[in-house]
Amino acid sequence: MTKLVNSLSEDEFVLVRQTKKTEMADLDEDGLIDLHTRIRRSRNKYVKLYRRQGAEKVGAKKSRAAGKSANERNAGKAEVFEDALARVSRQLGAVARRSAEELKQERLARARSDAAAPAEDVGAEGKVRSKGKTRVDATRNSAGRKKYEASTIAAGARRQAKKDSKNR
Repeated sequence: MTKLVNSLSEDEFVLVRQTKKTEMADLDEDGLIDLHTRIRRSRNKYVKLYRRQGAEKVGAKKSRAAGKSANERNAGKAEVFEDALARVSRQLGAVARRSAEELKQERLARARSDAAAPAEDVGAEGKVRSKGKTRVDATRNSAGRKKYEASTIAAGARRQAKKDSKNR
């Protein structure tokens, strides 16, 4: 494997070297996505070359085994980029999980600060110390409810129109 890595072109070698853990440590999510895209393109290039040239060599050499042995370099390069892609994917997954957790914590903190403060004790005589929340039916004004009701009305109108057209 190291022999194959050392035989990569300069650009390919730099690209594979960027997938080392120390190199990826300072990349943010967008940088990792960019690196992931570049590695995936290189991997796809060599997989495609391996398949196409292998198919051509099978026709020329009249044997799949002979065609495969003549195409090992492309298979090796595809494997090198596949390993690099796996490293970047793992790092990207970890960064994405961290980012999602931070966003969740921000959202929860914002929800806690926006929550209504508990009602003060005003000297009630019963066992219940607070009046509680006033309940309002908010479902009637939601966009989803309006769409549902409009759909129901339209379906009824279509059924009635169908009946009316049969009676004529």
